[in-house]
Amino acid sequence: MQDHVLPVAFKNFSPSKRNTPPSLFFQCSDLILPWLTPQELAIASLTCTTLRNLSNSITLRRSSDASRSLEPLPIPFHSSLDQHPYAFFLYQPTSSPSSNLIRQSWGSTHQNPETETRTETSSLCFVDETGNCASSGCGCEETCEDGCPCVVGFGGFDDGVVFECRPSCGCGLSCGNRVTQRGIRVKLKIVRDSRKGWGLFADQFIPKGQFVCEYAGELLTTKESRLRQQMYDELSSGGHFSPALLVVREHLPSKMACLRLNIDATRIGNVSRFINHSCDRGNLSTALVRSSGVLLPRLCFFASDDIKKDEELTFSYGETRLNSEGLRCFCGSSCCVGILPSEQT
Repeated sequence: MQDHVLPVAFKNFSPSKRNTPPSLFFQCSDLILPWLTPQELAIASLTCTTLRNLSNSITLRRSSDASRSLEPLPIPFHSSLDQHPYAFFLYQPTSSPSSNLIRQSWGSTHQNPETETRTETSSLCFVDETGNCASSGCGCEETCEDGCPCVVGFGGFDDGVVFECRPSCGCGLSCGNRVTQRGIRVKLKIVRDSRKGWGLFADQFIPKGQFVCEYAGELLTTKESRLRQQMYDELSSGGHFSPALLVVREHLPSKMACLRLNIDATRIGNVSRFINHSCDRGNLSTALVRSSGVLLPRLCFFASDDIKKDEELTFSYGETRLNSEGLRCFCGSSCCVGILPSEQT
């Protein structure tokens, strides 16, 4: 599907001027409009009243779930400040190599093949207001049984690294050793702030130690990440662009080398891209999650303390600040430096 083809087709099209039956035309519109960007959707809405109503309904559905039904629970947008009911980006629940994904359906009333993730995890446990499992028969207390190929040497937390079952393990997603592999199972919401822009907030009580979400995006090579950072620095110089490129360095036990993980959630990612920085280290801690047989770890967020409902989720982007005139920090903590962290990638 090429860019600009769809909006041009809608711009001067009216079912009354063609032989296409109106009902069939608008049925097709509901299949096509969800693939449009916000700008293209706005153009389509100018065509006629019916398309405007369809576009408005798609906007409402988009603002009701940022995850496009790819997570077990919907994650809504909340904005009363301006005319931006949602932030547009391409969604993927976990990190993957840089892809050529250009479009993604969002806001359709029809089931999308990509939404199977929510259906598959609907029987898994969900955390209630007290931090306990709120489901029955979910198997959340189960652990790997005898014969599970990943029992030996895996399971648990050590020095900022979590070890979980590998994909080929036969224990299934209900296994207690797959906590971060089940998607986001706590209620979250994305709220727009007049100074920070969008931020991720808890929509329920989240107990200390609870898995919150993975930092998902495009996995880049070091060369790719440096090229993108140069481009992002130019775009953000005007103060109206906020990239979400995260570089993680894990020092190997020998101390002679380190593993570098480049995750860019600027264009493709999940709701973790909305987590803002806090100079006091915030209420989220990070851990690398490893599985046997998987080359690269995943970066995941856990509650570092009990988090109240409506509390913003934050973590520290780092300590280095190379640019004294960098983006302003509005974390509001007592130790706020006033400038967001920045360093050479």
